[in-house]
Amino acid sequence: MLAIRLPTEVENRLEALAQATGRTKTFYAREAILEHLDDLEDLYLAEQRLIDIRAGRSRTYTLEEVERDLGLAD
Repeated sequence: MLAIRLPTEVENRLEALAQATGRTKTFYAREAILEHLDDLEDLYLAEQRLIDIRAGRSRTYTLEEVERDLGLAD
């Protein structure tokens, strides 16, 4: 079970959409979460990766290094 507090304006928009379409607010909240969860996870992981790089806990590789290591260099 999940309870979400939304700003009044968002709650009103969600209510209007649900009434106009005959679906529930829960249906649309679920759809929104499912649609954007992958993007949120990707963003979080990218931010964490950047923090690790800046702190020296991880390193980056150039395209040339990757191509060389994979035997793809010309």
